[in-house]
Amino acid sequence: MRTISVLQGPADLNVQPLSHLALGQDWRVQLAHDRPAHLLIWITRGQGRALLDGRRRGLGAHNALWIPAGCLFAIDLGRSGAGHAVSIPAGGPLRLPEMPRHLRIRDTAEQTALSTLVEAAHREAETAAPLWRDAMEAHGTLISVWLRRQIMLNEHVPEPRKAAARLSQRFCDLLAQRYATGDPMSAYAMTLGVTPTHLTRAVKAATGKTAADLITERVLHAARSLLSDTKAPAAQIARHLGFGSAAYFTRFMTRHAGQPPSKLRA
Repeated sequence: MRTISVLQGPADLNVQPLSHLALGQDWRVQLAHDRPAHLLIWITRGQGRALLDGRRRGLGAHNALWIPAGCLFAIDLGRSGAGHAVSIPAGGPLRLPEMPRHLRIRDTAEQTALSTLVEAAHREAETAAPLWRDAMEAHGTLISVWLRRQIMLNEHVPEPRKAAARLSQRFCDLLAQRYATGDPMSAYAMTLGVTPTHLTRAVKAATGKTAADLITERVLHAARSLLSDTKAPAAQIARHLGFGSAAYFTRFMTRHAGQPPSKLRA
């Protein structure tokens, strides 16, 4: 099976308005997926919900989401949501948290501090002045220090998880690794050592969606990304994502995206 190369963007720290994260296509952020870079989302206005760390969460102003590379997530803030998204290349020199976190920042001084750091990095990236990469690395360091300091506070210690939430977390981690295998939900349940019924109930309780729903979302996101961002033929994309045939892939896309691959690409 040939590997499909996807344009990932520059390997530099990148800051953009939250509205730009979806590139004008809501499915890019609203469908469950993972990304090759770390992501810090700072929300300054609006309300919505997110899937993160195997749980459904409510979002509001002055919420920060830390999403490590390869962590399954989805976010929906509607049209009123505003803020910034900071993308940080994985494997870089910055010291960053390894676990996803959802932080509700109540201290106004800390709200201002993060907004100032993010906006300064955004201005630096836009001007591209001499030594701007050095400046962006410095901004990234300051943002990482702010984030790790917040995580150390008692108010941000995560609550103990119930068994269903722990299982949902393990499933989402596994899904990020195996979504392109074509494995059915029962195969995930077998790997996790539970019955398909138990997995379905646990994931539904934690996320509001079934395990099968999330598998569909992750595959759909990958398919739409490959159709939009590469020139790979639909048949090759189908093989890459574990579909038994191009015809099955076409039926899947028509059912879940409303159009066949050819029209989605056009």
